[in-house]
Amino acid sequence: MEQESRGAVLRQREIYVNGAAGRRSPVPVDMEELEVAARDVMASEAFAYIAGGAGRESTMAANLAGFEQWWIVPRMLRDVGTRDIATEFLGRQLASPLLLSPIGVLEMAHPEADLAVGRAATACEVPYIFSNQASVAMETVAEAMGDGRRYFQLYWSKSNELVESLVQRAEAAGCEAIFVTLDTTLLGWRTRDLGLAYLPFLRGKGIAQYTSDPVFRKLMRQGGGDAPARAPISVKALATLVESAMSYPGNMLSALGSGDALRAVRTFVEIYSRPTLTWDDLGFLRGCTDLPIVLKGIQHADDARRAVDAGVDAIMVSNHGGRQVDGAIGSIQALPAIAEAVDGRIDIAFDSGIRGGADVFKALALGADVVGVGRPYCYGLAVAGETGVSDVLNNLLADFELTMALAGVASVGDINADTLARA
Repeated sequence: MEQESRGAVLRQREIYVNGAAGRRSPVPVDMEELEVAARDVMASEAFAYIAGGAGRESTMAANLAGFEQWWIVPRMLRDVGTRDIATEFLGRQLASPLLLSPIGVLEMAHPEADLAVGRAATACEVPYIFSNQASVAMETVAEAMGDGRRYFQLYWSKSNELVESLVQRAEAAGCEAIFVTLDTTLLGWRTRDLGLAYLPFLRGKGIAQYTSDPVFRKLMRQGGGDAPARAPISVKALATLVESAMSYPGNMLSALGSGDALRAVRTFVEIYSRPTLTWDDLGFLRGCTDLPIVLKGIQHADDARRAVDAGVDAIMVSNHGGRQVDGAIGSIQALPAIAEAVDGRIDIAFDSGIRGGADVFKALALGADVVGVGRPYCYGLAVAGETGVSDVLNNLLADFELTMALAGVASVGDINADTLARA
């Protein structure tokens, strides 16, 4: 009997067999249904923050619609009994071409936040890019992941000392690369959040990488004075203050009494990101670490060429899931020209708009080496915690493997532009 790769087939069979026994996962397989299920269990502010984009959200729409500009062209009578979805990125072997893109403030989706995602990523052998805006410190998540693969997303703050500290902590926590986010030196005009007048960071959420950092705590003391100024007293203001104290490390009452919770929020707001960042600053980062450096947010071929010339190890074609520039080019639309400009000299990661196995296939065919998924795993987290993240990842991996096989392709290395046609 011919040997056959069974991962996707077993996953498919598991779902059907469980259904026959009256057991169905609460995590919908269909991505649109999954988003609806997450919306139903999340607070309105939390769902708006995760699901929303910039302006009229036309870039979000372009990310999804861009995949429809390409069709997969299946080939017949090719032996796909054994499938190999392994690939290589940054010189290391990966079990699949899938990554978990960084998403901040995961405590808004589920109390276990980054911990649940990290454990699920390890179980599914999918590398996890830790968010700089995490709800749990990177060291704690790394410990929970064991030998699971991880990278670190860096938001370049106004303090280079803090940048260096975060990078060195990431290296010590076993992260294998630094993904520098370039497209969020300022927050985009996010209409859903603005309509609710809600920003989680002002409530102390999503700043665990900062409050756990010794340099940040030093900056708090330097900039905070003896006590922060008091805001006008109201029930809402008091509730917000308590909320920030609950997110601060240690004892909530101590964080309230000392003023550290409010001081942390104010320090974060002051130094969060640096709009003056230029190509010249990359030399400082290279001096901080020997880890591979990945520039996340590349959308133009000239910037891709500049990245190669700057000596970085990889780029990530991404528009932040449409959360920064309304009316910007969809990432999948930008990918072919960028891949041509790079011409294999450095690796290319991709994210923004991945909703199924066919999307992963198309991104690889158009020049990506690995593909990041974002909102779907967060929706799975909201619906069912760690199990929900695992379900989303296992479904996406099975969908990709079956798509690849039914297209007549037995390995990731054989996915190329010849497998696609323009719609």
